[in-house]
Amino acid sequence: MKVVLAFGDSLTWGADAETGGRHSYEDRWPSVLEQQLAGEARVIAEGLSGRTTSFDDHASLADLNGVRALPMLLATHTPIDIVAIMLGTNDLKPHLCGTATGAAFGMRRLAEIVATYPFGPGVQRPKVLLIAPPIITEPAEAKILDCFAGAASESQRLAQLFQEVASAAALAFVDAGTVARSSPVDGVHLDADNTRAIGLALAPIVRGMLHGQ
Repeated sequence: MKVVLAFGDSLTWGADAETGGRHSYEDRWPSVLEQQLAGEARVIAEGLSGRTTSFDDHASLADLNGVRALPMLLATHTPIDIVAIMLGTNDLKPHLCGTATGAAFGMRRLAEIVATYPFGPGVQRPKVLLIAPPIITEPAEAKILDCFAGAASESQRLAQLFQEVASAAALAFVDAGTVARSSPVDGVHLDADNTRAIGLALAPIVRGMLHGQ
């Protein structure tokens, strides 16, 4: 069976802004994508809350740097047919990077890792799908310590910059912001309907990639 690696942050993990917990397994976009593919591929969800493309967050208990994590995951799950990457939101935290340009550089580096990783003889290199996350909006209630303060305007630049990265490297690209909106509760995470919408929108694109289109 073909394999899709969904590499992302809390939006891939399934964080629920309203409850502070996690969406049901069947509501997370990687699960919806797998269900829509109807046996054509297994979708492996590798989402970690707070993960960045390439930046360290020393205030976190976990290593959130995607550049360090991706090679390990490529080795863990190989052979892989498609690596779908949806990151960039956490890069916009002002104490980490704070700019969409920085996130685009990080996304480019992640794509380079997939393109150059030594998979070994006889292993087909995965295709790469870059996904721009939904834009950040202002939360319903202001927070004393808002790690996304000022990030809303920068998030609106992610889709264009990620599309440019994808175009330059001849990679597939999807703007998840065209089908999903962040929850008004915190302005960052998704409700169940919106995370499902991403899985539904990705299904025909991923199916085409699996069949060489």
